[in-house]
Amino acid sequence: MEKSATRIDWIGSSCRLLKATAAEFERAHPFEGLSIGTGIHLEPKTVALLMTLRAGGARLVCTGNLNSTQPSTVEFLRSQGITVFATQTTDPAAHHQSLEAVIAEKPDLLLDNGGDLFAIAAEKPYANLRGGTEETTSGRTRLLPLRERLNMPILVINDSPIKQFAENRHAVGQSLFESYLRFTNRSTNGKRVTVFGYGACGKGTAACFRNAFSTVSVVDIDPVTTLEAHLDGFVTPLRDAAIRSADIIVTVTGFAAIVTAADLPLVKDGAILMNGGHFPHEIDVEAFRRHPDVTGIDRYEADHIETFHLSNGRSFHVLGSGHMANLAGPRPLGNTVESMDLGFTLQARCLERIARGEADAQSCIVPVPFDIDAMVASAYLDLARSSGSAFQGSAEPL
Repeated sequence: MEKSATRIDWIGSSCRLLKATAAEFERAHPFEGLSIGTGIHLEPKTVALLMTLRAGGARLVCTGNLNSTQPSTVEFLRSQGITVFATQTTDPAAHHQSLEAVIAEKPDLLLDNGGDLFAIAAEKPYANLRGGTEETTSGRTRLLPLRERLNMPILVINDSPIKQFAENRHAVGQSLFESYLRFTNRSTNGKRVTVFGYGACGKGTAACFRNAFSTVSVVDIDPVTTLEAHLDGFVTPLRDAAIRSADIIVTVTGFAAIVTAADLPLVKDGAILMNGGHFPHEIDVEAFRRHPDVTGIDRYEADHIETFHLSNGRSFHVLGSGHMANLAGPRPLGNTVESMDLGFTLQARCLERIARGEADAQSCIVPVPFDIDAMVASAYLDLARSSGSAFQGSAEPL
């Protein structure tokens, strides 16, 4: 019997850990009588998380992130009776209206990605907000100065070791590399690649490009981290030299103004620039567009590529307008299903902890508790062992 299936179906059937968690939540209903406001990329893997939370009894009110909302995902969620305030937009003002609409619903818990929702809640506090989760390093950095005003449990998913190695190092590196290929259809062999930032995301990105036969340089403001990159076998030139030599520049720092208009004299003819950080401010694309040395811009609309022509005859290319490349451009796939299955189960378990009143204001902007990490890791390994691999758990020599 044949039937037509969608990418949402494919992802849902692939998120084995979330499926098991949803089955448990259907019995225990940890979110009964509670609403959860979410501000996270609206794409098929997020559907698996949201349906898991709903299985636990939550009423959901959702929005997305800038430039990553996929209309088919919004359509599906609305068909399931979920309230969604979101459009696919690159306009910060329009996006902010959607965030405000979520907070206006006064959800009991927030699932945030970049600190957008909690920043509004700090400005417009309301009595029933119990706390929630923050997904990213960028969001943690943004919310730390607001800690005293927020004064509620906020667990930072990005500070989990599972998030660091499974999603950031392995999946972000892989998906940014895949995105370069998807955008450009160009090779990496023999290319000189400069990676800004050698945190977990930078480590994975640098490794993936090196594994694809590129010569990779790393730039980081921390000399200890730069030393680590050096000992890992990467070239670690000074910043200007790293830009001058690069055929491909990738920013994965979580901070603004990593590559700016002041760097235009350094950018190599034909260089390709792409960002993997959460916010579209690591590469100052707007300043490029206004710069007097930019004499023309070719926009490849279908491919989400801009080519900037300079007065001295050089040109360079920017992918996805400087937005997070793995969720921008044609057919944005984001991180791997397995990595998000792990990361989103961390989200679900952390929200469960707060919903049950088992975290207090002392847990404001702190890492995921170790016992939750251990629970999620054990559950994932149990599923992996039960998959019947011939080599899993064998004590016999091969």
